[in-house]
Amino acid sequence: MVLTKMIQAAIFGVSGYAGQKLVEILLRHPLVKIVSGYVAPEEGKPALTEIIPKVKKVVELSCENQPDWDQIVAEADVVFLALPHAVSMKFVLPLRQKKKKVIDFSADFRFQNLKTYEAFYATHFCPQLCSEAVYGLPEINRQKIKQASLIANPGCYPTSLILGLLPLVKNNLIEPEIIVDAKSGVTGAGRTPSANLLFAECHENVKAYKIAEHRHEPEMEEILSSVGQVKYRVCFVPHLIPVNQGILSTIYVVLRQNTDQKEIQNLYEEFYAKEPFVRLMPYGQSPQTKNVVDTNFCDIGLKLVEGKRLIVVSAIDNLIKGASGQAVQNMNLMFGFPETLPFYSQES
Repeated sequence: MVLTKMIQAAIFGVSGYAGQKLVEILLRHPLVKIVSGYVAPEEGKPALTEIIPKVKKVVELSCENQPDWDQIVAEADVVFLALPHAVSMKFVLPLRQKKKKVIDFSADFRFQNLKTYEAFYATHFCPQLCSEAVYGLPEINRQKIKQASLIANPGCYPTSLILGLLPLVKNNLIEPEIIVDAKSGVTGAGRTPSANLLFAECHENVKAYKIAEHRHEPEMEEILSSVGQVKYRVCFVPHLIPVNQGILSTIYVVLRQNTDQKEIQNLYEEFYAKEPFVRLMPYGQSPQTKNVVDTNFCDIGLKLVEGKRLIVVSAIDNLIKGASGQAVQNMNLMFGFPETLPFYSQES
């Protein structure tokens, strides 16, 4: 591999789980240097090593709690926003006014239908930028991402669902009613303190929450419908499980026509043959979260029942392929870097 010019990155939200993972990934990237990190005003101005002790002697950087826009414009080639929904958009506007490339982790630019966004999140601060945002799932928007300046990084649950169904949706092979049972580790809820996330509440416990009203559900429906040109309806039931990282989504669909297991397995294998971060299990085997945690992979397994009922199981790491890893994958595409850096090399 011929090394390209190194780029410089600024990160907002380095104290969150996704922000910390992003730092760890970028520190392994041979073509990226982190030049600034930002935290909330109430967090003071900690050294990055106070937030992430494991990077001591790897990087020395003091975090700021107020953006210096002139400095960011002068130094950073790309800005990552690992910020809460409805907060992120207020930072996107000045950055895009300065023509900076932005990768946003929040939901603020994922929706083309602003009414849907505002029904589930907040009044949008800069709707004029929504049309320029590209939904950052490389498996459906790779070419658009290469030309984009504003990336809306997908939600973690939607990533697991969309990748699980993409070959079927692209080929219009399923009925529009979809049922999803998904289980996520506790980091998916972020670092904001909550009684529901206390150790004593989560340990040795599994619970469903926000049944059929989770705000990732409309994101799933909008993206699937736009890709498949069919109005899909998703009944989504998320569960909190007592692990740190990982999502396992079990997806139930009905095929429009009878098929056999070999045909459906071949469809998926051919569709994802050139995708660097999607792995197919042998037919009938289910993926496991332990095999995707701390990786950028999505593992997918298939099980056909009575010819038309199909069960798809997908597994990702909610902080990597569901957040920071996917953001770096998008960054690689935007700057023409090998897409798999720094996760692995495709060179033989």
